[in-house]
Amino acid sequence: MGDHKEQPLRVGAAVRRRRRALDLTLAVVAERSGLSVPFLSQIENERARPSQTSLEKLADALRTTAVELLAAADPACSVDVVRAEGTEEWAEPRVRSLVRGHHQMHASEFTGDHDAGRELQFRNDQLMYVAEGAVEIEAEGRAYRLGRGDTLYLTGGVRHRWRATVPETRLLVVAVAEHIEALRDTKPRR
Repeated sequence: MGDHKEQPLRVGAAVRRRRRALDLTLAVVAERSGLSVPFLSQIENERARPSQTSLEKLADALRTTAVELLAAADPACSVDVVRAEGTEEWAEPRVRSLVRGHHQMHASEFTGDHDAGRELQFRNDQLMYVAEGAVEIEAEGRAYRLGRGDTLYLTGGVRHRWRATVPETRLLVVAVAEHIEALRDTKPRR
């Protein structure tokens, strides 16, 4: 119980990654596989699960095998614990990933300072949370000073840079993974 291997696999993300790696459109994959564009879209968005026959057709269209697609699939449900490293003091700045594997979200912990001259820009949204210490973040021409417990949310595409202003600062950055194409809601809200 609780073992992710007991759960069904989500093959849609693996199909999307493979299709994009080959720089193919859904229409091209549909033509090659004999499957419809709407069905392929449903598979990629985890709204439909292909039969073994459809998966084999899809794999052929993507120049791979059904076995390879299943091997690259994400578990539908998973639990993964990433343990904190030792509590010893770190003299050098460091970064560690808080999430293992290929998921929809990515999270990192930065300890110490950071290359303040390095400008960053990510395709998708990210949240920055100061766990300890303080940082100064420059984004969109403004400087923001954040202390312990403060957060800053950046939408995708915002150029920014940051620096620790207190020794042994810990900054957590949680972002939508780069392989995910986040869609903006451009409809006016009522």
